[in-house]
Amino acid sequence: MQVVRFKLPSLTGIRCLYSAASLGLEGYVKTRDRIKEQFVDVEAKFREKMVDFASPDSSNLIFTEDLKHMVHLVENNEEDLTLVYKMMSKFSKQNKDTRFGTFIFGPVVMRMYYHLDKPVEALECFTELNKDGFFDQLISFQILMDLLLKHGMYQETLNVFEVVKDKQLHGSKYPKNAVVLAFGACYKMNTPDSFNYAKKLWSELNQAGNFPMRRAGTFAAALAIQQGAPDIALEIITSLRQQGYVTTKNLKISALADLGRPDDAIPLLRTVLETDRAADKSTICEEVLDKLSAAIEKFNRKEVSQEFEKISSQIKSLGHISPVPLSELLCSEISLIPLTDVSRPQTKKFNRRPTNYQLRPGLQDMN
Repeated sequence: MQVVRFKLPSLTGIRCLYSAASLGLEGYVKTRDRIKEQFVDVEAKFREKMVDFASPDSSNLIFTEDLKHMVHLVENNEEDLTLVYKMMSKFSKQNKDTRFGTFIFGPVVMRMYYHLDKPVEALECFTELNKDGFFDQLISFQILMDLLLKHGMYQETLNVFEVVKDKQLHGSKYPKNAVVLAFGACYKMNTPDSFNYAKKLWSELNQAGNFPMRRAGTFAAALAIQQGAPDIALEIITSLRQQGYVTTKNLKISALADLGRPDDAIPLLRTVLETDRAADKSTICEEVLDKLSAAIEKFNRKEVSQEFEKISSQIKSLGHISPVPLSELLCSEISLIPLTDVSRPQTKKFNRRPTNYQLRPGLQDMN
């Protein structure tokens, strides 16, 4: 089968957004090690048999156990990857009456590609096999999108997200983890087009009655600041339920500085001094404090400058300044309990606002 070829960007220092545990990768590796041990004396013969069975001319069927074993035995070489793809393709096309098991392959296959670090091959496989619903599980989409994001394939990440929206698996048009990854891709792209996409998506979420998710919101707000729209950034941040997080606080200060309202950021600085919990230490990014300092100097009001100098001096002496760039905090790893491979239906009330919820002015029409 001829598949569309995708180009892999050349990147260094890439990282995932969701942790390996939250994507189920640790479980895949454990199963892989166990099966490798079981097949230690017969692995070569099993491969030879599968090469024969996967041939289009062969009348032999690919059974569930065959494919389960091969997706855990596969090595990072073209021969094995081609074999697994042929087996999946044949397995998917076989008459459904010959498959009595309930094993769901989509998530395991995506974990296989993630483990082997093969985003291009994962996307090619997804493009071809998902025509028959092979990857119709929310966690499969999440794993693929995270892998694409990790490799700088941002437009491809958004393309996969559009498939998620169209399919509306389990009645969910905007699965929260996929939404976060989509906003992450927009933030990383940092272009006028990606900003327009993000604004449109944010408006869709609001119109659908979805509560803004903090990580999605911080990505959207940071993108707005980068694109010279601190007013939109401030509206997004203000709409988030969690206002005390490091990222939201820093983004709000940054937006106020860009808006020429540094005096309104002073109360946010004071909140740093009002807590002495160790977990809240280093809550202001050095770059954000420098930005606010420049805005206050330009503001040119003596009483504001004096108040800022007093508070910033105390913040520094207490060690509440972090040298970590805000961009690094925004992209910090997310650790969640992994979804089951058969994604559970989400209730209509999940992540939704009451019908009488009133949006802040301007949020609903942010495009």
